[in-house]
Amino acid sequence: MMALCSASLRLNLLVNRCRFYKFSSNVRSVSGNVPSKPVTASVSETTDDNLIYTRDHFALKESLRKIIDQEINPHVEQWEAEGTFPAHKIFKILGTAGILGVSKPVEYGGLGLDFSYSVAVAEELGNIRCGGIPMAIGVQSDMATPALARFGSPELKKEFLLPTVLGDKVACLGVSEVGAGSDVSSIMTKAVRKGDEYVINGGKMWTTNGTQADWMCLLANTSDGPPHRNKSLICLPMNLPGVHVARKINKMGMWSSDTAEIFFDDVRVPCKNIIGQEGMGFTYQMLQFQVERLWGVANVLTAMDNIIQETIQYTQQRKIFKQPVLNYQVVHFRLAELQTEVELLRSLLYRATAMYIKGNDVTKLASMAKLKGGRLARELADSCLQYWGGMGYTSEVLVSRFYRDSRLMSIGAGADEVMLGIICKYMDTLPKK
Repeated sequence: MMALCSASLRLNLLVNRCRFYKFSSNVRSVSGNVPSKPVTASVSETTDDNLIYTRDHFALKESLRKIIDQEINPHVEQWEAEGTFPAHKIFKILGTAGILGVSKPVEYGGLGLDFSYSVAVAEELGNIRCGGIPMAIGVQSDMATPALARFGSPELKKEFLLPTVLGDKVACLGVSEVGAGSDVSSIMTKAVRKGDEYVINGGKMWTTNGTQADWMCLLANTSDGPPHRNKSLICLPMNLPGVHVARKINKMGMWSSDTAEIFFDDVRVPCKNIIGQEGMGFTYQMLQFQVERLWGVANVLTAMDNIIQETIQYTQQRKIFKQPVLNYQVVHFRLAELQTEVELLRSLLYRATAMYIKGNDVTKLASMAKLKGGRLARELADSCLQYWGGMGYTSEVLVSRFYRDSRLMSIGAGADEVMLGIICKYMDTLPKK
């Protein structure tokens, strides 16, 4: 009971902290007269009929929205052009406001709230006018840290989780490798135990936050046993001798998020840096993936809502053959179909979140939501861009950026084909080997 009271007090503190951020109305619109953000419903209009959110959830979202409008969106164009954003600065702002640890333990800087608050944060971060920055924040808050928060020792949590939640350290997740993206069991990076240390050799690819990170949640082979029993998660400081950030990777989308290729050459890490039990890393990472997939779905929902709204506003203005594009039945019917699909996905996400909070296995539902989210994002981006005509093919409007950025959702955190395999496994339709 005391923990719940403390969490409630910290949530109130978070809201009060965030109120000093003045609402900014000077965010530049990238589409002429089209507003930079859609009109959102008030708390009283949305609380009563929401499946998982309370007034506290909406207060949290409102506070975060002010930070986004004041500290992030005014700079997105610059960071997209530069191919990176100042992670330490932005994470410190978010950490000070309590945003990076809403579902993390109170004793390690978090608010101690349930995962629905992380989903609310992910949804609100969808109002950032690019995909790269929300993804980087998600890695910090809900992709590199769940296993540490759940299974890590108190010493590890104090050294790595606490400063990550507070925004003093930037985290990255080291899982994917060349030849081992969706097939996590095939990773080759090794951590060989020598005395009280692991000696790590190998490399990681497509590492979000990789050029700015202070530490990595590393998945490595710690024995020669079966692929699902020979891996461990290790907290790896990025300033250790032998850690080499080989290059910053240029990408099709997510331009403002730095993505790195990283090599390890006889990197020595204390054995105490292992998260939980040795050999349980694959299991821990699969659990982290479920959180990551739900987080990613929540984040893309708001972005899709915004794309539909901006497309409506633009097609009301744009005329073809002397009438607004929106007046053509093929357009307004298509937008109605897309909005329906978004709402169906939102319902699936909320159901999965509610079940996850109750301690249920939501692997199947999370995989379904991830699969649908990636495919719907592609479908929606393509359809809406078409209605923008030539303007949609420029880099001056949000829809073209979303077209580039959202393509990653069907690849990252498990490709569509992996999601289908998981779903088939739960349906008992996957052919036996």
